[in-house]
Amino acid sequence: MPTPEQTAMKIKQNVGITPQGLYDKCTALANNLWWSWHPEVINMFRSLDPIRWRQLGHNPIALLREFTPERLELRAAELVLYTRIDQAYRRMQEYMNNRTAWAKRHVGVLGAKPVAYFSLEFGVHESVPIYSGGLGVLSGDHIKSASGLAVPLVAVGLFYDQGYFKQHLNTNGWQQEEYLDTMVEYLPLEPAVDQHGNKITVSIETRTGIIYANVRKMKVGRVDLYLLDTDLEANLPEDRELTARLYGGNNRTRIRQEIVSGIGGVRALRALGITPGVFHLNEGHNSFATLEAVRQMMRDDGKTFQDACVEVAQHTVFTTHTPVPAGHDRFDGSLIEEHLGPLRDQLGISHEHLMSLGRVDTGNMNEPFCMTVLGLKLSRYANAVASLHGYVSRKMWHCLWPDRSEEEVPIGHITNGVHIPSWMSWQMTTLFERHLQRDWSQESIDPTVWEGVTRIDPGEVWETHNALKNLLVAFVRRRISRQCRRRGEPDEIIDRARTVLDPQVLTIGFGRRFATYKRATLILSDLDRLARLCNDPERPVQFIFAGKAHPADNPGKEFIQTIANLRNDPRFANRFAFIEDYDINVCRHMVQGVDVWLNNPRRPLEASGTSGMKAVLNGALNLSILDGWWAEAYDGTNGFAIGNGTQHVDDPITDARDGESLFDLIENQVIPLYYDTDEHGLPVKWIRRMQNSISTLAWRFSAHRMVADYVLNAYMPAAGGVSCIMK
Repeated sequence: MPTPEQTAMKIKQNVGITPQGLYDKCTALANNLWWSWHPEVINMFRSLDPIRWRQLGHNPIALLREFTPERLELRAAELVLYTRIDQAYRRMQEYMNNRTAWAKRHVGVLGAKPVAYFSLEFGVHESVPIYSGGLGVLSGDHIKSASGLAVPLVAVGLFYDQGYFKQHLNTNGWQQEEYLDTMVEYLPLEPAVDQHGNKITVSIETRTGIIYANVRKMKVGRVDLYLLDTDLEANLPEDRELTARLYGGNNRTRIRQEIVSGIGGVRALRALGITPGVFHLNEGHNSFATLEAVRQMMRDDGKTFQDACVEVAQHTVFTTHTPVPAGHDRFDGSLIEEHLGPLRDQLGISHEHLMSLGRVDTGNMNEPFCMTVLGLKLSRYANAVASLHGYVSRKMWHCLWPDRSEEEVPIGHITNGVHIPSWMSWQMTTLFERHLQRDWSQESIDPTVWEGVTRIDPGEVWETHNALKNLLVAFVRRRISRQCRRRGEPDEIIDRARTVLDPQVLTIGFGRRFATYKRATLILSDLDRLARLCNDPERPVQFIFAGKAHPADNPGKEFIQTIANLRNDPRFANRFAFIEDYDINVCRHMVQGVDVWLNNPRRPLEASGTSGMKAVLNGALNLSILDGWWAEAYDGTNGFAIGNGTQHVDDPITDARDGESLFDLIENQVIPLYYDTDEHGLPVKWIRRMQNSISTLAWRFSAHRMVADYVLNAYMPAAGGVSCIMK
């Protein structure tokens, strides 16, 4: 039998590639996050060293740092990876050099002047920890689908040295926050350079000094993501820490982050030689970008402040995600003057004039400056992120247009979606590749493509789902036992953790931010009733929870503690699991493996809620309040609806009603349907509902559809292509 060295030599002679050439191809793949939504490339990297792949947080750059070209060549020979590496590299090159037919038909004028997409966080992959939750993951899915559709778009945000916190629970179940420095050398980052090859640094003047920021570039498929970083020696210690943590510090930290992201971001684009045709502001955090764009237009074109505002607004799209007034950033006049004063001087306007741009009541000198108000005033097109959220937003901001009826408030909606390749398991993808039309993944926004899902044999669907569920149970056991070891718990508890959950039992998952309005503990409103459900000898139920509370949110932490400590109650010890440190990786395992995805916010406070969309792609059924996306998705055959879409004026009464509805649904619909099996042991009616869910919802709530809606209804009008709803 030939040795690995002899095999490597033979393959090398056949394919004509050197060890360094092989290493360079792997490095090129690792340096573009395109790999993160291609399972065959992920599996290729994992194959190199499965244990280290997991330990390194699925980071291919960190993994490759542990290989020399010669060792990589030997490993590739052992696993016969040469062809897979070469094929993956060629596929990426073809992808990068090819504009899709959709883009050729639809993007028009954007080809010359791209969209500039601003967001304060981007969740592209767990190995790049510059996101906290839903908003960041939505931003990541947006730019991945923009890449997939070949929409000319660049993205702008901040690079956080420590990202969001790592979550651990102590022995009492109380959340502990830990901030870790990110190993920058293990991230797919490179310095952004200007047209002359010089590294770009931008500066933002304030009344108390200048803030400097370096600009880094990250490749996300065809999209360039530019991230500003203030950890420079030229900055004061306070400012070097500005981009250390996501959503850290007080209002002063927040406004300084937002002038770096907004003002600094626009200046970075200018230094890069990029002239956007559209500014898309994802939430109010980035609204200062409009003022910098106005300043540049006044300087370049000699326009007045008012005329420049009108012109910039024509090219600005603003998306609001927050359905509660308290969730919108507000700053007092002294903070605005300190940080925007030099810019205001160049705009040639008074302090009160500037403040009026962020006030609802422009005559109220005591009203603070609201970033959402600025975004709404200086945008051509504004949208909420679901149909119901559009109604809530128009009601909330009717005060800005008092002369119009509520229905005429110029805030539309584009419902969120999720990036299908990122969230659909490769097992489910393989199933669809066998049964759907050949180009189904390229035509995923065509509803007819998904009709074939209903024709797949139920046995195949169930076999695929059970494989995913077993993977989830193994993942949970591994994570729970690790949590117990970290806390120094006795061996018997660790051993018990290795057997938590049962893959044969109906499994309900809940994963999201632990804000109190999301009511994570609603299912705990009647523990005796819940215990009977969990321990039914014939038809039991089990639950998996995950999620973080904001470090300052003690009520949210109390919710976590209540759920986590159920492990100490013998009635729930093997039926409840809380997974620490909810992130993209944990979410992926959960949405791919649970039977039911639970979402029970207090209506109408859920703007959209994209985790349930991810569950749909993998066959999980949604059990949800009729809020956010589910209010427009549920049709009676594709999941379950908690309540009837109404809410009482008294929150405790609403909670009691919804809690009763939740229990009633689980007892009388969910459990009977799941455990109703035919002579082959298949829950055929349940599987048909799974298939109905995928076929009716996957295309409607995909990020490709979402980005296409933005292009056709917002970007093209803002770029000057066609007309749209005007304020």
